[in-house]
Amino acid sequence: MLDQSTRKQIIALINEQVVPAVGCTEPMAVALCTARATELLQHRPEKIKVWLSANMLKNAMGVGIPGTGMIGLPIAVALGAIVGKSEYQLEVIKDLTPETLEEGKAYIANPDHICIQLKEHISEKLYIEVTCEADGDKATAIIAGSHTHFVYEERNGEVLLDKRGQTAEDNEGKVLKLDMKTVWEFATTTPLDEIRFILKARDYNIRAAEESKKGNYGHCLGKTIDRPLSHGIFGNTIFCHIISETALACDARMGGAMIPVMSNSGSGNQGICATNPVAVYAKENENTEEELIRALTLSHLTAIYIKQSLGTLSALCGCVVASIGSSCGIVYLMGGDYNRVCYAIQNMIANLTGMICDGAKPSCSIKICSGVSSALLSALLSMSGHHVTSAEGIIDDNVDKSIHNLTSIGRESMCPTDEKVLDIMTHKGC
Repeated sequence: MLDQSTRKQIIALINEQVVPAVGCTEPMAVALCTARATELLQHRPEKIKVWLSANMLKNAMGVGIPGTGMIGLPIAVALGAIVGKSEYQLEVIKDLTPETLEEGKAYIANPDHICIQLKEHISEKLYIEVTCEADGDKATAIIAGSHTHFVYEERNGEVLLDKRGQTAEDNEGKVLKLDMKTVWEFATTTPLDEIRFILKARDYNIRAAEESKKGNYGHCLGKTIDRPLSHGIFGNTIFCHIISETALACDARMGGAMIPVMSNSGSGNQGICATNPVAVYAKENENTEEELIRALTLSHLTAIYIKQSLGTLSALCGCVVASIGSSCGIVYLMGGDYNRVCYAIQNMIANLTGMICDGAKPSCSIKICSGVSSALLSALLSMSGHHVTSAEGIIDDNVDKSIHNLTSIGRESMCPTDEKVLDIMTHKGC
C-alpha cells in the first residue's frame, strides 16, 4: 500500500481533475471567464471582447450550449455575462431560465456586442481572455492552463490578480508525477472509504445517459444502438449496453442538454468514457461495489496520468485517453492483474494512436463508441494473454514508455495536423 502522504496527494489530484460540468467544457470555460470579467466590471457589459487559443476555438465552435438549443460561442459568452456565476465553475450557467435565454438571444442579435478572435503568438493550448466594457469601465479576466484556472484579473487599469507566469502547466513540478504502477497500487490497495467518492462519477454519468433517453440529442447514437435493428446486428449484449449508455451521455452533452456530467481532466466526454463502460460492465457482470469503486478509480486515474504528459488540450482525441482508462477498469473487473492491465494499454495504444480531435461536436459520440469498442477488445485480448509487443510500431516493453510514446505524438508530432484541422474548420462554407 502507498504511504498516507502519497495517497492524500493522489486523492487531491482526483478531486481536482474529476469534477461536475454542464455542457462542453470549452464553451463553458469561456462563459466562466466572461462571468468573472462581468463580476469585476460590476454591471452588465455593453461590449465583450474574447481572445482564444486555437485549440479553444476549435473545441468551442460546433457544440451545443446547454439549455439553449443553440450552437457556438456567442450565446455562451452572452449567457456568461447575463446569468453566469464564477463560483459555479464549469456549471457556470446552471441558473439559466427561459427569460434569461431570451435576454441572451437579444444580446447576440446586436453584432457590436460580442467580438471573438484568435489569440496570436501564445504558447498555451488552453487560453481564454475576456474584456468587458460598459459606462466607461473596463474589466479583464484570463484563464490559462486549465479550464478554471484564472491567471489574471484587472479592473480599470488596477491589477487584482497576476499569475500569468504560473499557469497550471507551468506548475507541473508541484503536482505528483504518476506512473502506471503507482496508479495500479493506489486503485487496488487504498482503503475503500478514502476512494468511495468516485461513485459520484457513476451517479452523474449514468444519470446523464438515462436523462438522454427522454430527448433526441445530437445524432441519437445511443438510442440507435439500443433499437431492435442494432440488437439484430450486435445482439442484446453487455457490449451493446456499454456502447449505448456511453453514447447516450455523450449525445446529451454535445447536443446541449442541461444535464451535468462528471468530467475528467477538463473534459466531460473523457469523464463519461472513463466511467460508463466500467459502471455498465460491473452491473452486468455482477461485480461487488468494492470492485466497481476500485475499477472506476483505476480508470479515472489512468486517464489523469496520461493527460499529465499529453496536456489539457491536444491534437489527439480525448476518447483515446479515456478509453485506455476504461479498458484498464474493465480488465480489473474481469479479474485481471497488473500485467493484464499493462497488456490492455499496449493493445489500446497500438490501435487508437493518431485519432485526431476536430473539435467538440455531436459526432464525438461516434468517436467515443470507437474508443469503447477498442477498450473492450483490448481487455478481452489481454485476459487471453495476448498483447502487442515492442517489435510492433510504437509499443515499448515498458508500459510507461509506451504511454509517453503516445503522448509525445499527440503533444508534438500532431501539431501541424491541429493547425490544418483548424484551418479547414474556419474556412468551410457553413
